[in-house]
Amino acid sequence: MTPEIAIIDPNTLSCMGLESLLEEIIPQAVVRAFRSFEQLTDDTPDMYVHYFVAAQIYFEHTSFFLERKHRTIVLTNGSNPPLLKEILTLDIFQDEQKLIKDILYLHRMGHQYRHLPTLSRPNPADNGHELTSREIEVLILVTSGLINKEIADKLNISLTTVISHRKNITEKLGIKSVAGLTIYAVVQGYLTL
Repeated sequence: MTPEIAIIDPNTLSCMGLESLLEEIIPQAVVRAFRSFEQLTDDTPDMYVHYFVAAQIYFEHTSFFLERKHRTIVLTNGSNPPLLKEILTLDIFQDEQKLIKDILYLHRMGHQYRHLPTLSRPNPADNGHELTSREIEVLILVTSGLINKEIADKLNISLTTVISHRKNITEKLGIKSVAGLTIYAVVQGYLTL
């Protein structure tokens, strides 16, 4: 069964960014964005395993979301109002690395309630695309925030070799963004947050 995730937020850019990030983290999920609560209810609202909902919409329709408390994640702007103390929240105004860390934390929290789908990607080794030990080293350094030249200096290899390793990693994993590579590295145990 394909997990379905709803994003309910009138901010188009927030929806697009979160949708893209969730599709990368949970590639088997279907992510749908709704600009209003009414659009959600016109759909089939109870089919979703998670609701990422803007705080304003959450407060306007609290009774609906309280019934789905363990499937609801309220999108906040950095401050958590006291009314949200017992609700899962996600600060969407933070940098990408912290956002990924928080989504992974929500993943762990979800195991308590068995609602969050797994964030892991299929093991590349299952497809004959296992990373070499050098590619893993490069992956770890990329996800640690180093640029190509710094990686080359640290590993005592040429800049061209680093670029080649990065290309191989991207092709083998099918992941292009540093955020996606970070999530992969954490899930595979190569990196801890």
